Amino acid sequence: MSRQRQPDSRKAHLNIFGPVVILVLLAFILAYQFVQPAPPDHIRISSGQPEGAYYLFAQRYRERLRQEEIDLEVLPSAGSIDNIGRLIRGEAEVALVQGGTSGNSGEGEMLRSLGSLYFEPLWVFHRESVPVQHLIDLHGRRIAIGGEGSGTRALALQLLAANEITTDNSPLQALGGREAADALLNGELDSAFFVASPKSPVVRTLLEAPDIRLMNFQRAEAYTRIHRYLSSVLLPEGVIDMKRNIPGQPTTLLAASANLVVRADIHPALMDLLLQAAKEVHGEGGWFEQNGQFPAPDYLAYPLSSEAERFYQYGPPLLQRYLPFWAATLVDRLKVMLLPFLALMIPLFKIMPPIYRWRMRSRIYRWYREVLAIDRRLFDDDDRQLDKAHDQLQRIEREVSHIDIPLSFAEELYDLRLHIGLVQQKLERLRQKPETAAGG
Repeated sequence: MSRQRQPDSRKAHLNIFGPVVILVLLAFILAYQFVQPAPPDHIRISSGQPEGAYYLFAQRYRERLRQEEIDLEVLPSAGSIDNIGRLIRGEAEVALVQGGTSGNSGEGEMLRSLGSLYFEPLWVFHRESVPVQHLIDLHGRRIAIGGEGSGTRALALQLLAANEITTDNSPLQALGGREAADALLNGELDSAFFVASPKSPVVRTLLEAPDIRLMNFQRAEAYTRIHRYLSSVLLPEGVIDMKRNIPGQPTTLLAASANLVVRADIHPALMDLLLQAAKEVHGEGGWFEQNGQFPAPDYLAYPLSSEAERFYQYGPPLLQRYLPFWAATLVDRLKVMLLPFLALMIPLFKIMPPIYRWRMRSRIYRWYREVLAIDRRLFDDDDRQLDKAHDQLQRIEREVSHIDIPLSFAEELYDLRLHIGLVQQKLERLRQKPETAAGG
């Protein structure tokens, strides 16, 4: 009665494939050391004052990233200078920064720009009683240049300094936003600087005020040549209010550009996600931007990141176009694992079939050594040797009948059993010879 040897079969397969599996696992463990960590699910963006455009845009970014299960915490701030400080101190990973407000050169090593987002016009309002054709006309006047930490203040100081207007010869006041507008309307100021969206309530209020005028930058071309981060934009006649024809004439303004700035060590996948959000939020354009003009790799406050450069050349990463963000980043992180897999599996696919055939046939061929040894001893004229050979052949036959091999190797197994049978026949003839001789 034959015995089942399934446990032996599993053990044999383990002996064959076990080392291969262990080798592959070790290669994966080694490769995993080079896999980037997963992107964090919580980051912070330093935005600006709650009534400003930066804060509103940051809220739209937050909604977009929430779709990908990334929590974007919006942090109000005093403005661009404050935002830059938070990035450097690690209090935020992302910030909206006005062009031209970058500080010392060391910041460039820590910060990267993902691109410019839209034009931010510089609005210089003045009282009708104060005639202003050029900024030099504001010499000695009471001027609001924006609050401490704001991008408006940084830009205003640069432009006024170019006209030799400083705190030494003019009363420059650190006021911004609604506070500066109210002071200008009440006659406490002669002029005020604002960097804001044309849809800003403060800007609209001042444009509609009867005794307030908007300065037309007649020398805008000169300013853009000197300060490369600035652009010249045209505010068309009547674009604010067609019925009341506000503004009453085409007005040339200077404009900086809002930049999306990140820490250089932020996860690369988050850069791609932020750029996709920026494209959705700012891609339609506005009063000064054409459809599809922004985000753009121009008018940058800091060096453009390599991830952003690839985004502008080729678009979003291929995986993020078709997979959820978490799945795309997981596949992208684990792609480094393909290298050891291919490096091992390709040669293993070539050498494993021969090894497997050799191991299967070795179960059969190892018995030939004993069968051949018995066959050679059959010619010894020794009855004891013949009896011993008979017992050995019976043992071999029993063992061979229990060999467990795939059906594809059955031919070799039956060849072995046939050869064992041939030796048994020869043995029986030799054992019968003495009996035949005795009978004769």
